[in-house]
Amino acid sequence: MSCVLGIDIGGTSIKAGLFTPEGKLVEVKKIPTGAIDDEKAFAEVCEGLSSLVVGAGFLPDDVSAVGLDIPGPVDDGGRVGMLPNIRLDPDGLKTAIKHEFGKAALAFVNDANAAALGELWQGSARDLSSFVMVTLGTGVGGGVVTGGKLVCGAFGAGGEIGHITVNAGETRVCGCGRRGCLEQYASATGIVWLYQQACKADGGEHPKPEHATDTITVFDACRDGDACAERAIDQMCDTLGLALAQISCVIDPAAYLIGGGVAGGFDLFAERLAASFRSHCLSTSASARILPCSLGNEAGMYGVAYAALQEAAKGE
Repeated sequence: MSCVLGIDIGGTSIKAGLFTPEGKLVEVKKIPTGAIDDEKAFAEVCEGLSSLVVGAGFLPDDVSAVGLDIPGPVDDGGRVGMLPNIRLDPDGLKTAIKHEFGKAALAFVNDANAAALGELWQGSARDLSSFVMVTLGTGVGGGVVTGGKLVCGAFGAGGEIGHITVNAGETRVCGCGRRGCLEQYASATGIVWLYQQACKADGGEHPKPEHATDTITVFDACRDGDACAERAIDQMCDTLGLALAQISCVIDPAAYLIGGGVAGGFDLFAERLAASFRSHCLSTSASARILPCSLGNEAGMYGVAYAALQEAAKGE
């Protein structure tokens, strides 16, 4: 019996899921890591993965496919681009994993694209052939699926919806070096910033976020009727709805799936976001649905496992 590994790579740890080929998650293991860019680090990762496999009753040769999600661009050929936020040698790690699991096919996938594939395989998008995954976290990412296939783009930048311009007059600089990107308004950091600006303008007493991505405080304040929190969420929905309307002009998806940490407040902003989208989009796209993701933080693990299975099928 074969199994599949789906690996979510983070800055301080990796989260590995062991799956059946049918998509059942058998077990999850968190493996602490630092930089994954030398032989010692590769060995520690492989040791953790082997422990997961053997602990679940499998042998290394039972692993038919291994998928890894990457916080950066990955092109259609699986080549990894620049990784500004993590120290990782993808080629070195690939070689080490291939040595550990000699019969496994390997696949690298951008993290937001991986989440889209996960939802397509086992989540909210199982019955959709065309949708856009919108990941709202510290930043804003996206994954585009059309005709049941992921669109990575020629340079690996397909789905970088966080850098659609929604305010050409913005003076603040986005992390990408441009101004007025969606990420500056619809990410966790963007929502907290909008709330703080509203509180500053109001001058009254309001709950204070504990850190730059503390949307929980903002959402709780909104539920308690705080006008500044209401204003921030309205602004977030207006800019996100505008961006989705622009995407619909190009992709015309059947649905948008909202994931990431900010999706914890989906009940608060779902109707506002839908109204904003309808106010900005062409009438022909107005019936596109806006749905919450169902796999949560495990969507990426599911997605890379699915991508790796597809890669394995090519070699059969």
